[in-house]
Amino acid sequence: MTRLIRGLLFACLFAAVALPAAAQGNKNTENQPRSIEGQVHDQNEGALSNAVVYLKNTRTLAVRSYISGQDGSYHFSGLSQNVDYEVHAEFNGAKSDTKTLSGFDSRPKSVINLKIPIKK
Repeated sequence: MTRLIRGLLFACLFAAVALPAAAQGNKNTENQPRSIEGQVHDQNEGALSNAVVYLKNTRTLAVRSYISGQDGSYHFSGLSQNVDYEVHAEFNGAKSDTKTLSGFDSRPKSVINLKIPIKK
């Protein structure tokens, strides 16, 4: 009988300690910042360096910008969870389609490539 009582006490103690710790672990991953990266290309898949990439927080309407590198790459870090972001690129007066990074997307790093149709 005492073994049964000890076993139940141990199980209750374990549940009291382990469950809040597990819940805290999930909470911490929700608060971790996320990032977005990708490349800017023309309609022929050629990399566009010096394109301006705009990232808009749809909750605060704050806009950040980034000038793409030699290989057309860009990145934004420190993005909030549970917020939608819109991203697009511009180059010599031409503009890519606007893409959305959803607040429901829980990946820590998202890749969104942008294509700008260049008129020759």
